[in-house]
Amino acid sequence: MAQEDAQLLYQAGEGRQGTDESCFNMILAMRSFPQLKATMEAYSRMANRNLLSSMSREFSGYVESGLKTILQCALNRTAFFAERLYYAMKGAGTDDSTLVRIV
Repeated sequence: MAQEDAQLLYQAGEGRQGTDESCFNMILAMRSFPQLKATMEAYSRMANRNLLSSMSREFSGYVESGLKTILQCALNRTAFFAERLYYAMKGAGTDDSTLVRIV
């Protein structure tokens, strides 16, 4: 199933002119995190490119951010939240709303 999803994602993005956003939305919203992790590995083998970098080429703005968040959580949820906490506390001030929301 991961190989099929990887093929669908490639055909919906890198493998065509334009992007079929509905395909990305469907796969990323309906699959479990372990399944998405397997799909990302299959995509990397098939396309010789990381799915996260492909997302940056195909999407922008809030859609890109949301879809990449799903993939990053599928890879390593702990690292995702640790990075968000780091950036909320980095520098002179603290982003209190982000800090409270994550904690």
